[in-house]
Amino acid sequence: IVLTLAALVIDWPKVPIKFSFGPIKVDTILAGPALDVKLFGGSLRRDLDVKLGLDLKGGTSLTLRADVGDIASGERDKALEAAKEVIERRVNYFGVAESVIQTSKVGGDYRIIVELPGVTNVDEAKNLVGQTAKLEFREFKEPEVAAGTIPTLINTKPTGVTGRDLKSAVADFQQSQSPDAKGGPVVRFELTSSGAKKFSKVTKRLIGKPLVVFLDDIPVSAPIVQSEISNEGIITGVSSDDAKRLAIQLSAGALPVKKIDIIAEKTIGPTLGQTSINRSLIAGIVGLLAVAIFMIIYYRLLGLLAVAALLLYALYVLAVFKLIPITLTLAGIAGFILSVGMAVDANILIFERMKEELRVGRARAEAIEIGFIRAWSSIRDSNVSSLITAAILFWFGTGSVKGFAVALAIGVITSMFTAITVTRTLLRLIYRN
Repeated sequence: IVLTLAALVIDWPKVPIKFSFGPIKVDTILAGPALDVKLFGGSLRRDLDVKLGLDLKGGTSLTLRADVGDIASGERDKALEAAKEVIERRVNYFGVAESVIQTSKVGGDYRIIVELPGVTNVDEAKNLVGQTAKLEFREFKEPEVAAGTIPTLINTKPTGVTGRDLKSAVADFQQSQSPDAKGGPVVRFELTSSGAKKFSKVTKRLIGKPLVVFLDDIPVSAPIVQSEISNEGIITGVSSDDAKRLAIQLSAGALPVKKIDIIAEKTIGPTLGQTSINRSLIAGIVGLLAVAIFMIIYYRLLGLLAVAALLLYALYVLAVFKLIPITLTLAGIAGFILSVGMAVDANILIFERMKEELRVGRARAEAIEIGFIRAWSSIRDSNVSSLITAAILFWFGTGSVKGFAVALAIGVITSMFTAITVTRTLLRLIYRN
């Protein structure tokens, strides 16, 4: 009972309440409580919302190929994992919720799959994750440079200050300092302690000379150094959108690979995602009704108990999905529906064993206990086989295959629990006399 009540609280949906009664107006959302547990110095926070994947919420999917040709073969897997972590930080700074970022190796290709639910602007997504963001401060090789000289990698040399020396970066808007100067978007950055020392020496030496800012080997700006700069500075010459993106990329760090190529892209609109949700709900309801009707017609009262156990099973699975949390995709829904069949199968095995015991003349209470004992080995073996299959799919699969495997595994484990505890408890309550 306690477990069921807890699952009901976790599963409680958001219900909008809007009405007016004379001068009283109510416009709110009735939702279940959020989870905030502090234990052993740590904390666990969950908003208990259902996390929807790309195919249900809509968004953008990108497949990136990392150029690891200049990295030693034994270090390539580590470099790919490091690149994934950088992209994860960029996505988190950008504020995309429920993103999925995975690595895979196809032949000799090292790939990163990025799914961004809710982001339908493909160009924005590509600029965010596909740019290496290698920042470097360089100076002209010649002591004196004519005005208007375009900086290049050939006529400049490194100062030793790079993006690795940055501590943080934020997008900002700089007001004009004089009537002749124009304000505009800038990126303000703060340096680490070691970076500040290097930057201080460089700017002190280059007072009155240009300090060129290169991003991915392309000059972004070449401001004249007015005074010695120690722990912070600004990058000018960028648009508002570029400033925001550059700040995110610099804060997250540069990708530890030579180059990233986008080899596949896919966009799913929110309307298509909602259509998928509606169809999945219809399919799930129809499936549950079909199973319920069959069980009630064939097993009568036992069938009603099985349907009650099945409803509790669905309640528990949804609660687990919210607590972990699991990002729900179409493949995950398919895995859940398949596990419903496993849950029904367990009940059928129990009921058939009970019938066999009743046929040989055992009392009903005794038949229930023996039926569960004799059905357990078959239930255990079939569910363990399904769990092994789910583990193999998760280990070797990617993307939607992993989602299917996780949903199937959670469903199978929960179905074992409901079959052995919930169904047995209900049978004991009904037939205790």
